[in-house]
Amino acid sequence: MSGHDRTLRRTAASAATAVLASAALALGGCSAPTGEPQAAPSRPVTSSPGAATPNTGAVTPSAGAVATLGEPVELVTELEAPWGLTFLPDGSALVSERISGEIVRIPAQGGTPRTVGVVPGVHVSSEGGLLGIAASPEFAADRTVFASVSGRDGNRIVALTIAADYGSLTVGRVLLDGIQTADRHHGGRIAVGPDGHLWIGTGDAFEPENAATPGSLNGKILRIAVDGSVPEDNPGSSAIYSSGHRNVQGIAFGPDGTAYASELGHRTWDEVNVLRAGADYGWPDTEGTAGSTGEPPIATIHPDEASPSGLAYAEGSLWIGALGGQRLWQLPVAGGAAAGAPIGHFAGDYGRIRTVEVAPDGALWLVTSNTDRATWGGTDPRPGDDRILRVEVNKR
Repeated sequence: MSGHDRTLRRTAASAATAVLASAALALGGCSAPTGEPQAAPSRPVTSSPGAATPNTGAVTPSAGAVATLGEPVELVTELEAPWGLTFLPDGSALVSERISGEIVRIPAQGGTPRTVGVVPGVHVSSEGGLLGIAASPEFAADRTVFASVSGRDGNRIVALTIAADYGSLTVGRVLLDGIQTADRHHGGRIAVGPDGHLWIGTGDAFEPENAATPGSLNGKILRIAVDGSVPEDNPGSSAIYSSGHRNVQGIAFGPDGTAYASELGHRTWDEVNVLRAGADYGWPDTEGTAGSTGEPPIATIHPDEASPSGLAYAEGSLWIGALGGQRLWQLPVAGGAAAGAPIGHFAGDYGRIRTVEVAPDGALWLVTSNTDRATWGGTDPRPGDDRILRVEVNKR
């Protein structure tokens, strides 16, 4: 798609009825007679600094009924710089620790984490190390977990084999390498999609032009088969699914198969995007709604209140872990669009939230990130950090 075409597409989307923060308020005051969400806004819904309040954190009500949350319950404490989390068929979970390179196992009901093993070849930088992990859909048979690993000379996606007694791990094979490394902006989230393929978020390696460079794997969403091959329906017959991303640390899928990503902005807007094959999301020319190139996001939040990382879908909403914003954001969605304004929860209560995953029982598991203070700031660890919290999602 040419730059002119990208500009036209974004301009057409942005020229529709104004539904930024003030219009979202008007939207929140109305609901369909049936209680179903009304049509999603045609421009991204937006949260501005100071809009959310602690604990309840609501920016505005959303159209129609939205899910609510129960009280968090502490499952695990004393984790060291946890990053990724993936559930296993028995309900237990594996957690990656960024700095140590360890993978630990968490019982389904919480409790003391047990070390499975250390991933070899991990090179730690300000934001690099052992990052996202995702269990194979066939884990019970193949004992495979996929991991995003920062190395000294480049980042890579590897397949790990977990021992039957969970007492060790080995690197089975490298599925994808050639991802440029740097001190910061590694991306690192990895997820298995409903199509059975691996979806991988990468950062621009602190070189913004990488995101717009077709030959670079950085600043992209990558999509590969679990054996490392390129799916036949990928655009351009390469691992690159979409481009123009600054630093993607969250990927999730709706029940209709819609792929969503959360993306850290620079100084203006963080983004929530719907991922489309071959699409350009504008970075570095555009950040959120600031600029006219690329696909527009479905929602934006100011970096002071977000710096989004983990992303999950449950009960009609996306749930977004915020690092700098130190809260959990909820974005109601329907049909691949925002169905209301972002809603903040637990602001400042638990510090930075790195990862959000939906457990087999439908509850959210939130992973804090207070012992992992990157060079750009953070919060002092609380006693017992880092921890995993379980939060019930109440049906709409």
